[in-house]
Amino acid sequence: MKVGGLLASAGINIGLCVLFLSLYSILRKQPQNVKVYFGRRIAEERNRLRDAFILERFVPSPSWIVKSLRCTEDEILDAAGLDAVVFNRIIVFSIRIFSLAAILCIFGVLPLNYFGQDMLHVRIPSASLETFTIGNVQERSRWLWVHCVVLYIISVVACVLLYLEYKHISRLRLCHISRATSNPSHFTVLVRGIPKSSTESFSRTVQGFFTKYHASSYLSHQVVYKVGKLQKIVSGAKKVYRKFRHFKGTTVDQRCRSITFQCSFCGASSNSFQLLPIDFEQESEIPDVNDSTFSSTDEECGAAFIFFKTRYAALVVAKILQTSNPMRWVTSLAPERDDIYWSNLWLPYKQIWIRHIATLGGSIVFMFLFLMPVTFIQGLTQLEQLQQRFPFLRGILEKNYMMQLITGYLPSVILQIFLYTVPPTMMLFSTLEGPISHSERKKSACCKVLYFTIWNVFFVNVLSGSAISQVIALSRPKEISMQLARAVPVQATFFTTYVLTSGWASLSSELMQLFGLTWNFIRRYILRMEEDDLLYSFPYHTEVPKVLLFGLLGFTFSVLAPLILPFLLLYFCLGYVVYRNQFLNVYCTKYDTGGLYWPIAHNATIFSLVLTQIICLVLQKAPSSIIQVFPCTEFN
Repeated sequence: MKVGGLLASAGINIGLCVLFLSLYSILRKQPQNVKVYFGRRIAEERNRLRDAFILERFVPSPSWIVKSLRCTEDEILDAAGLDAVVFNRIIVFSIRIFSLAAILCIFGVLPLNYFGQDMLHVRIPSASLETFTIGNVQERSRWLWVHCVVLYIISVVACVLLYLEYKHISRLRLCHISRATSNPSHFTVLVRGIPKSSTESFSRTVQGFFTKYHASSYLSHQVVYKVGKLQKIVSGAKKVYRKFRHFKGTTVDQRCRSITFQCSFCGASSNSFQLLPIDFEQESEIPDVNDSTFSSTDEECGAAFIFFKTRYAALVVAKILQTSNPMRWVTSLAPERDDIYWSNLWLPYKQIWIRHIATLGGSIVFMFLFLMPVTFIQGLTQLEQLQQRFPFLRGILEKNYMMQLITGYLPSVILQIFLYTVPPTMMLFSTLEGPISHSERKKSACCKVLYFTIWNVFFVNVLSGSAISQVIALSRPKEISMQLARAVPVQATFFTTYVLTSGWASLSSELMQLFGLTWNFIRRYILRMEEDDLLYSFPYHTEVPKVLLFGLLGFTFSVLAPLILPFLLLYFCLGYVVYRNQFLNVYCTKYDTGGLYWPIAHNATIFSLVLTQIICLVLQKAPSSIIQVFPCTEFN
């Protein structure tokens, strides 16, 4: 791909970013959108904006950027929890390491790559992007030591920054655990795998076991019930009771007439209902949906919540093995009330390992099925093969603007569209595994999405993109390192446009909240529904893998194709501002893992550093394999 194709893709994404940022700064000031862009703050303060015409509401302004930058880490911790702070530290770590990498590689490595061969250089917009990669360096060049020194500087600084971030987050996590307010979940243990007795109920079995082995600290227990249809009836009754509760005490004219109005959506007429003279019953006569009589016919499950007198006793019981059979009396600390995933508590513990194996198999099958769209996308980046397979497109592909659009922008957009199906699928697999908490389910989905993106977005694109007709290269593990060394510089152009499309554009859409904005418009002006809070939790399972994938791209391409680094650095800087704004104003934290996303980021960064060293080591042993990838005719 030519530099002009990259500039075309950059221009399109920069235009979209400026448009979305300007629209956001205007839409956030409109009173009807206050619950879209300030859902968390509205839920806490219950403030409402005035619905008056103010000219300032329709003028773009950078005030939200200033507020995001002035926000301190303690404010983020209080507003969004420790997980938000950990995510923010991942962004900060990326900005620090790639700022250094960009300075060293742009001013030290990039000129050596560009002037690596004695050749006639054309104008930069017409030059091929491969001239800026290590593939343009002559075999056994005396300047290769610069690449090695820069690589080791980046690796050493990355390890030092990782250590400092690890100490900082460990201190935050210790403060989070020690200074946390007293919570009933701290004194509660969830026990599963309770053996079923033919003579006793689960409740009596649990009481007998813990009074025998933990009599000094045991307080009480609550068995989990599989309520089924009855729970649905009770939940529906609660919703109806909340909806009609505000009618109590209101005076309504019983002689009101039926009126006719036009529907906002289709324009058809509709008659209003007639109010009937129904007297509200006294509150004492309203049945209590939480009454224990509702659970008299429920079925007991092999799980129970055990309450202890001290927090230390609950922690000890949660960590020790209760019996010699590891499938019985399995204990763990109970999640917080809002974090419990109730639908999975009734699952028999013996099914958990079967579910893990089944979801692992399903994830692997889904990863291999995703090879088909990836292979198709890589075909778009190679115009020669497109012209050979589809001769009728030859006339269209010879046009300069069409060539820049197809090779520079279209492949990354199509890949991004397919990737939107990955997080919901992985969340479904994580749910089927049987987690007992929402945070555990989202953390499991985060790991699955991370593995999926690293494999399908990085490895498959690299290994199949250099030789799209030789997908069998994936089946030869001994040659994978050589294939990576040959293909990574070639695919630098695709991943640069991918950063523009999946990075910059996705941040703009995240800031705009397109789904929330659309649903708010439909709810207010088409369905005419009553106002309700639009509260969402932050999608860690989609954003953490995306940030870590960009970190992998930054490390692997830093020395081989340093032109990607400025685009990555701009993404992380923009993400630093956008995500802080979202944590403060939009997302509402209902549950928290206590910073357990940092080990995922730590391990992914170590993996990226090791992979970069392996690729560069192979290049050092066989540098001629890279030179052969680029025909000399491309540079004439």
